[in-house]
Amino acid sequence: MSETVTTATDAAGAIGPGRLVLVVGPSGAGKDTLLRLAQAACVDDHDVVFPRRVVTRASSADEDNIAVSADEFARARDHGDFAVYWDAHGHSYALPLEINDDIRAGRAVVSNVSRTVIAALRQAYANVIVVAITAPPDVLAQRLAARARHTDGNIADRLARSVDDASANADVTILNAGSADYHGRQLVRVIRNESWRE
Repeated sequence: MSETVTTATDAAGAIGPGRLVLVVGPSGAGKDTLLRLAQAACVDDHDVVFPRRVVTRASSADEDNIAVSADEFARARDHGDFAVYWDAHGHSYALPLEINDDIRAGRAVVSNVSRTVIAALRQAYANVIVVAITAPPDVLAQRLAARARHTDGNIADRLARSVDDASANADVTILNAGSADYHGRQLVRVIRNESWRE
């Protein structure tokens, strides 16, 4: 079971006016690939922020996270350094507290998060957009096998993992089975609050 903690809302209510764009989906859906493409497309846009997640796993070509030990993570969590944190697949993940300053400044903050934290983040932030990225099961299996990241754990377990009502919580769904560039452009349009279909 994932444990989730979000920051307290502002005195006037949920944190805003900026947008929190949450990218969710099963392992192997291509979330990190589309996020890298979107980040490259938005590199000169100072109103879009892609915070590095804090993770108790080494950084890799698949994920440019801030790697910390379990003890370092626990100290930061207890110190109140995270806007939100959760556990998944034997690791702990968090978004830094600084995202709140970006949201208050009206920026769009974009991050890959666990589907288990959506409800809590919708309560804590005024403008949350959930983008579900998915792919057919055979494509997911092929991508996970090709990635061969030993810290991913059992591939069958990851493919079988589901969270109740995850799809119902999405505002936009991208079926990432075609061109990564095409789907990356779709994600950029969502981030910029534009029509996302070509």
